[in-house]
Amino acid sequence: MSGTEVPVEKCLENYEYIFQKNILKDKVAFITGGGSGICFTIAEIFMRHGCDTVILGRKMDRLQLSAQTLQQATGRRCLPVQMDVRQPKMILAAVDAALNEFGKIDFLINGAAGNFLCALDRMSFNAFKTVMEIDALGTFNVSKVVYEKYMKAHGGVMINITATLHFRGTSLQTHAGSAKAAIEAMTRHMAVEWGQHGIRVMCVAPGPIADTEGMQRLGGKVNEGGLVREHFLQNIPIQRMGHRVEIADVCLFTLTRAGDLLTGTTIIADGGSWLTGGNPPPQVKVAKAQL
Repeated sequence: MSGTEVPVEKCLENYEYIFQKNILKDKVAFITGGGSGICFTIAEIFMRHGCDTVILGRKMDRLQLSAQTLQQATGRRCLPVQMDVRQPKMILAAVDAALNEFGKIDFLINGAAGNFLCALDRMSFNAFKTVMEIDALGTFNVSKVVYEKYMKAHGGVMINITATLHFRGTSLQTHAGSAKAAIEAMTRHMAVEWGQHGIRVMCVAPGPIADTEGMQRLGGKVNEGGLVREHFLQNIPIQRMGHRVEIADVCLFTLTRAGDLLTGTTIIADGGSWLTGGNPPPQVKVAKAQL
């Protein structure tokens, strides 16, 4: 792919409905990171259930392509808005644009994130700061603006997309794991303080998700050769990785009446991987012959 080409997301060719097709009819979701990856599929599944969406990210050309794809596949409206979650002025303008277009924001999905593999002793000050700002500070920034401009008066549901990196401490992921841990703590505080306004705040923590750019980039060592991959999958209790649509369905469930008692907690959607998966220090070499 040349430097001028924009990655194109594709919608699902087939989708099996678990909930009624109109369960989110005429609702509006504000989705950071919605132009690609897991959050693109979250937008798609919400829209397939009657929801209109606002997808946000830093690359407007990608957002526009994704919005067109989503609208054509679902028949619902999707507003692309360029925004950096680290910039409060951009967030204020983006929320205003969403409210001008749709009049409300029923759901907030905080999915914008940054990540890369890096040993802690080789990590620069700026690298750690950048991931913390995008993930943790960005979640606070967007949540605060959506709360103040709409949800404080009308209620709603916020879902923060986290991970399982911080549960045991994952090699080469100190920056991302620290950010996700901060988000989960923040979620509990938000749930306690904002519940009185009819707001539920949840985390959804995906594990290994096969059809993501992150798995391709960050899980490369695990996937080298069939033997290593087989060993990795055998360590997952359900014997497979997840898929983006499954995370989207978990988020959908959280928004429905079936999730009305859920707030301030984390749904770990990883097939039990964090319980059983190996987590060796970076200097430990796993011999393929012993797998």
